[in-house]
Amino acid sequence: MKKPVISVITVCRNSAATLEETICSVLAQDYDLLDYVIIDGGSTDGTLDIIERYRSRLGCVVSEPDRGISDAFNKGIARAKGDIIGIINSDDVMLPGALQAVAEAYDGATDLYRGSVVIVNKATGFRGRENPSMKFPLAPFVIHCAHQGTFISADAYKRWGGYDIKFRYMMDFDLMTRMYQGGAQLKRVEHDIAEFRLGGVSTTNSIKKKRYDVIHVVTNNGGGRLRAEWFYLYMRLYDFAKSAFIHLFGLDRLKRLHYRHSDRTDNSATSTQNL
Repeated sequence: MKKPVISVITVCRNSAATLEETICSVLAQDYDLLDYVIIDGGSTDGTLDIIERYRSRLGCVVSEPDRGISDAFNKGIARAKGDIIGIINSDDVMLPGALQAVAEAYDGATDLYRGSVVIVNKATGFRGRENPSMKFPLAPFVIHCAHQGTFISADAYKRWGGYDIKFRYMMDFDLMTRMYQGGAQLKRVEHDIAEFRLGGVSTTNSIKKKRYDVIHVVTNNGGGRLRAEWFYLYMRLYDFAKSAFIHLFGLDRLKRLHYRHSDRTDNSATSTQNL
């Protein structure tokens, strides 16, 4: 099997505080068939200056207003040249050896390649590991999207489409559910792909703000409205219990229950080589 061209997409807007570390972690990958795409939402801080410093090593750069993060993801996918495509957030980092591990798993037939994501709280020193779910049933009790550790084939995007721009929070869950329910083939990659820093939209917004996403991740993928409403009720109860637990015991204790503990392993230290 030939080595795949791997596209990595980073979307950003006013990310000057964190973007350079993200870019360096991707460009430090020991993989020569890298196509790195950056989609900027029209930054007004120093983000564009950072991007320009690395412009000669990037496959594509776009800077313009968008209709939200799903729209930005889709812009990146449309411009990606890779056989498989991954997304790394502008405040996360790709871990050493990640692209080589994905390339070794590549077989030309799998639709989604799924690696682990290391979860970090820099303020407290917490580290955990999110092992990705390999099944996406409708209205699941627990799901691990681990989208920073996921690489999707270009053919899969052509077959099932990209991100639904109406989703603001659970666009990755919706996409993977759509692909899984449509018969996509998933493969586990036994490697820590990225480091995700706790915080941001996925960890600070209550489920009330995600009602549209929760309901439509079910109804858009073949489930009925009753099942969707039941799933939303479950998510509301889960959110209430989670908030109470955090209030009593702290966020790190909850994360220890939710994610497997992770010590720093051979591939989980961000590369510090000069770029």
